[in-house]
Amino acid sequence: MRKLSYFVGASIDGFIADPDGGFDFLMAHVTEDFAPTLFSEYPETIPTPGRAGNGIADAPNKRFDTVLMGRSTYGLGADIGLTDPYAHLRQIVFSRTLDTSPDPAVEVTAEDPLTLVRRLKQEDGLGIWLCGGGELAGRLLPEIDELIVKQYPVVAGSGVPLFGADFAPHAFTLADCRVFERGNVILTYDRTAPGSD
Repeated sequence: MRKLSYFVGASIDGFIADPDGGFDFLMAHVTEDFAPTLFSEYPETIPTPGRAGNGIADAPNKRFDTVLMGRSTYGLGADIGLTDPYAHLRQIVFSRTLDTSPDPAVEVTAEDPLTLVRRLKQEDGLGIWLCGGGELAGRLLPEIDELIVKQYPVVAGSGVPLFGADFAPHAFTLADCRVFERGNVILTYDRTAPGSD
């Protein structure tokens, strides 16, 4: 069965975007000791235009072949003309406001995210990457198998949280913690098996 992984950047205090949805304040902390790890281990998470500029245009997908996004996350690129941000992946955007896709390579759906993810997990292929945003992550929390947080050494104070959900604790187990010289951290958590917490 395929796995749903929430691979996302966040501040120390757990925000994935500023109050307007932008994440430049996080990208300012992608350092020279951190970026090569992202390029080599997670090449499919780099938007298609950025892959060529970083010498990984032809890098094979290692972990994921499908990316899921909420409307706001997709809109960050679409609003500046980037309507096919991950051309090397199957792209699915969840939206209750977009009737049609602005790009034939991007699927837009109003289907219940949990129902769709459960169906995707039954298909053959690589993993499923939940790219954002926080509201969609909150809705998909029961199906998230792995949480990979690229934590940047900055405190935001407010903004879009990792999860926009009602209080309902879900246990995860720390599987890996990698600390980089300039303060970036990659935290990997696996969903805790029922009865083991």
